[in-house]
Order: sequence, then C-alpha cells, then structure tokens
Amino acid sequence: MEKDNKKMDTVVNRHPSALEPSTIVLNIIVSVLGAIIGLELITRLGISTNTSIVGALIAILIARIPLKFFSEFRQVNRQNLIQTAISGATFSAANALLLPIGIPYLMGKPELVMPMLIGAGLAVITDATILYFSFDTKAFPAEAAWPPGIATAEAILAAAEKGKKAMLLVYGTIGGIVGKYFGIPTDVFGVTWIGNVWALLMFGLGLIIRGYTPNYFGIDLNAIYMPHGIMIGAGLVALIQIIRIVSEKEGEKSDKDSKVTRSLKEMRKGLGRGFGAYIIIALIIALLGGIITQMSIGMLVVWLLFAALAALASELIVGIAAMHSGWFPAFATALIFLVLGMLIGFPPMALAFLVGFTASTGPAFADMAYDLKAGWILRGKGEDPEFEKEGRKQQYIAELLSFVVSIVMVAVFYKFYFAQDLFAPVDRVYVATIQAGTSMAVAKNLLLWAIPGAIIQFLGGPSKQLGVLFATGLLINFPIAA
Repeated sequence: MEKDNKKMDTVVNRHPSALEPSTIVLNIIVSVLGAIIGLELITRLGISTNTSIVGALIAILIARIPLKFFSEFRQVNRQNLIQTAISGATFSAANALLLPIGIPYLMGKPELVMPMLIGAGLAVITDATILYFSFDTKAFPAEAAWPPGIATAEAILAAAEKGKKAMLLVYGTIGGIVGKYFGIPTDVFGVTWIGNVWALLMFGLGLIIRGYTPNYFGIDLNAIYMPHGIMIGAGLVALIQIIRIVSEKEGEKSDKDSKVTRSLKEMRKGLGRGFGAYIIIALIIALLGGIITQMSIGMLVVWLLFAALAALASELIVGIAAMHSGWFPAFATALIFLVLGMLIGFPPMALAFLVGFTASTGPAFADMAYDLKAGWILRGKGEDPEFEKEGRKQQYIAELLSFVVSIVMVAVFYKFYFAQDLFAPVDRVYVATIQAGTSMAVAKNLLLWAIPGAIIQFLGGPSKQLGVLFATGLLINFPIAA
C-alpha cells in the first residue's frame, strides 16, 4: 500500500498547507456550499448529511479541470483538505449553530439568538480542538472503524488509481442512489461492511425494539423514558471507562509498543483545557443572555459546572457512537442533559441555553474524527508519524476555517429561515419539553432504565460500547435507520 501511495504522490516530504492561497480560496467556496447544504437539510428535512464524499468528489472533479491552477489538487492530501472543509461547514452550520439558536427564538426571545450563536460558535471550536488532541489516542484510536472516514478515503484513492477501483466506486454510487430512491437505507448498509460488528448488532437491536414495540405491544418507549434512561446508564459507564483509559500510566514499554501517535497525557491535557474553556463559554452565555440574574450565586455555579460537564460528556458519548457505527445521537444526548437539568431545577431560559450549548458540542467532534480518519488512510495509516501529525494539523486548520465561514453564514441567513418558520425540528421538541416541565415520576423512570443500560455497557467493555450503541438505536424512531 505504501508503495502505491508513493506512486500516487500521497506520501511526500511535506504535507500541503491549508493556508496556501489557492487552498484557502477553494476551501472558503466549498465551505459556503457546505453551509448552505447543511442549513437546507436541517430545516427542510430535519437531518444533516455527511458531505465528506461530496467534498471528495468536488475535489476530484476540480483536479480534472485542464488548467494549471487546478493541477495541484490532483494530490490526494489537498483533496482531503477540501473535503474536510466542506464536511466541517455542513455539520457546524446545521447541527451546531442553527439548531441551538432556534431554541431561544421559539421561546419568544429573539434578542437572545446572538448570545446563543456566540456561545455555540465558541463551543464548536472547542469541540474540534478537544478532538484534535484526542484522535489517535488509546481512547479514540485512528485504527477504529470511523466508517464515513473510510468511505471518503477509499473514494479519493479509487479516483486517484482509476481502473477497476474507480469503476467499483461508480457502480457503488449508482447502487446507493437507486437504493435510496426506493427507500432502502443504502448508506447504513454500506456502514455495516465497515463498522464494529458487536456495536452495530446492538445498534440494530435498538432500532428494531424502538421501531416495532409501539405497533406490536402498544408501548410508547419515549413516554416511559426508556431510551433516555438506558443512554444515561450506558453513558455514565462509558465515561468511567474513558476516564480509566485516560488515567492509565504510560510506561516506556507501552509507549514503544503503541501504534497511536498521541499519548494519553496529551489527551488529558486537552480534556482539562476543554473543560475549562467550556466553563468560560458557559459564563459568557450567562452574561450575554442575562440568565446570570435569574439564579442565585450557588445555582449559577451549579449551572456553569453542569453545562461544562454536559458539553464534555456529550461529545465523548457522541464520539464513541460515531467511532463504532458512523451514527451519533447528538440530538438525543442533548435532550437527556436537558431533562437532567430540569430535574436539578434550572429556570426555563437557563435550560434553553443549556440544551443549545450541549447540542452544539458533539457533531464537530464526530465529523472531524471522520475527516481525520480519511486523512490517516490517505497519509499511509500512520507509517510516518511526523507526516501524519503535520497532516492532521493542516486538517484542523481547514476545519477551523470552515467554522468561521459557517458562523458568518448562519449569522447572515438565520432570519431568512426563521421568518419562514423553518427550524431544526428537534428545536420544537426541546422547547416543548422545557414548557411541559418534569416530575419525580420522570426521575424514577430514568433511574430504572439506567440500570440495564449500565449493565450492558459494563459487560461489553470499552472496546465494544454495547450499551451506548443499543441506546443510540433506541433513540432513533426509524427501524431501518433511513
């Protein structure tokens, strides 16, 4: 593989820079395109798709334009920077920016949109930064599945190699389009060839139970908070498992034998700084949003710590699910922390900012991990550690640029969507939940279902993540995951 990569110029002495003028211009253009795609999909269909493949195809087509300016984009690592930018822009604009700002707007507080956007924008950047220091550690190894990343890398390599692999890519693309047209979830079908078999088995079991229990047994799982409770239990155990991994001491032998390019020490430092950054961002939101006057000093301190913890825990849980299955329950995870915040007793607007803040973390973590996985494959799967680290740094820069473009796009166009009553559908769920309030019965149900969730996650261990993926399936109300 390394020999073939050298022939295709995938391994060079120096990785292309994301700050090269031509790359910056092209990345801004595709980021604008990605942001538009994300905003349209999240408001009109309620979902946002992974545009890494779209970005890869755009980069491949650009490289075929017979002009000298575009010839340098035949290098697959430059193509990787382009797909990183468009993918980052899509998810950040839709999931991490427009979604959070819709919550205060629907609660009749349009003047609080900008404080939420500022907080969400800072959270997205922090989210990606934490992933940058966590990727290819023992907790989130590059060798793990990260299915969309594999698909993106293989598409770029197939186009670079041409021949039989390129034709297989074309056939697969046609098959995916035809299947999707007839309602077959071909994207999920493709993931099953890549993801962790045990994780996907539990994910599928969760989908089946959630999808068919209401029809055959007449039980509304949402009404008894079964999916949420199982995710809480599984998530808590998963976090404990991650903490145990991160807390491990790294001796000389383990460092030498390890294939990862980042140490757990670097991850610990990144998580610590990230948690501190989240507390500061939460304080900024509280000050700009005026909720600092709605709570006592003691309650404010609790809110700041809980918001920061929720943001950090959410992205780690989302990252685990994304790593093994290619799916991440970001919306549902935010809802869980919203319910917990309601049980604590935070006032309505503090809850609105809490769920918006939590929802803004996670998508960037998962999406950037997919992009780094693609880059890791294209750069030779870590055979040259220094080259791999440099490439990852350039992808991080490209991702940050895409976030800036997304923040500007959302700030400019959110009124266009909100004026037409176009919001991310889950925003209405969050607002309705806040307005409905909660009770001790909810707390009892959450605690009851948290127990089996914790047991399943514990039995599966950190390598399989059975509990988190089972809960992810339960939180999706489509048995075929379409």
